[in-house]
Amino acid sequence: MRSVANIFWLGTKELRSLRSDYVLVLFMIYAFTFSIYTQAKGTSSEVHNASIAFVDEDQSALSRQLIAALYPPRFKTPVLIKANEVADAMDDGRFMFVVAIPPRYESNLRAGRRAELQVNIDATAMLQASIGATYIRNILSAEISRYRSRSDSDTGAGLSPRIVVRKAFNPNGDTSWFTSIVAIINQVTMLTTILTGAALIREREHGTMEHLMVMPLTAIEIALAKVWANGLVILVAVTLSLFFVVQKILAVPIAGSPALFLFGVVLYLFFATALGIFLGTITRTMAQFALLIILILIVLQLLSGGSTPVESQPDWLRRMTIFLPSRHFVSFSQAIIYRGAGLSVVWRQFFAVAAIGLVFFIFSLSRFRKSIAASR
Repeated sequence: MRSVANIFWLGTKELRSLRSDYVLVLFMIYAFTFSIYTQAKGTSSEVHNASIAFVDEDQSALSRQLIAALYPPRFKTPVLIKANEVADAMDDGRFMFVVAIPPRYESNLRAGRRAELQVNIDATAMLQASIGATYIRNILSAEISRYRSRSDSDTGAGLSPRIVVRKAFNPNGDTSWFTSIVAIINQVTMLTTILTGAALIREREHGTMEHLMVMPLTAIEIALAKVWANGLVILVAVTLSLFFVVQKILAVPIAGSPALFLFGVVLYLFFATALGIFLGTITRTMAQFALLIILILIVLQLLSGGSTPVESQPDWLRRMTIFLPSRHFVSFSQAIIYRGAGLSVVWRQFFAVAAIGLVFFIFSLSRFRKSIAASR
């Protein structure tokens, strides 16, 4: 009981120390509110207001139908230009896409002859150009198929079967649904590591670590106090951010159990706090700690599957990321939040995070004990 009381009162000391650090408190508030909102809404992989022009050399009902099919907000209102203006317009950056409809396009299509459209793309904005080209191809193909099915020609008999695409879990492909949860995951890793490691270094710089070492306290009591205090702060911040920023402001639906997700966050916090303790023991100043944070957290975020799919990584690297708790954290978070997965689905990821976190916590604790012993 005395050990539990020591851990509790040491944890409250951590909370009071954090409360007096106004810069860090403001940074935490920003990280779990405005930062998440800007990441969700400030960047998008969808196409919005893309400039587009048409060269209509057919002047037919079908060509007018194709032009009318592209409209805001995906594309700006199409502009009609002449064929000799295409090169200059693309060079000047006036249009991202220029669609050329050749003469007699409708009549060739009705007669079953070869009929092609030309789409000129400014690929300097590579991602938008690729996605926008897919949008244009799908929209124009749908309009042409609809036109041919209404025509009196017999070319519709040889049409390929109609393919209906249904998007599960994110029907409209809204990027904010994805980036908001990934932003929370990244903030959990970053802030938990920073809070724990900074608290350790701050005590060493202010001389309070020497006070703790002359008290009847063990290394595990000091470490566990930092774990529960900093973990509690992050858990409260994640809960508030999930319900108020993600669910209320960004209107991202939560398909699964928030309690199950928060339980997974608790498991992951053991690894993140252990990482902070480890970095705090191998660095002597905040400057060294900050440099290591940059190197390690960037790697964790890039390899976790939050920024890019794990399947896009090389085979040898993908096998190595199995030992990263951040990868399993991203996996079960997306499964719970988006797909409504239960414990029977994500228990393997929970077990992996808990096991790796426990092993790393024991390793960090041994480093912490050696650090205290060397300071005495």
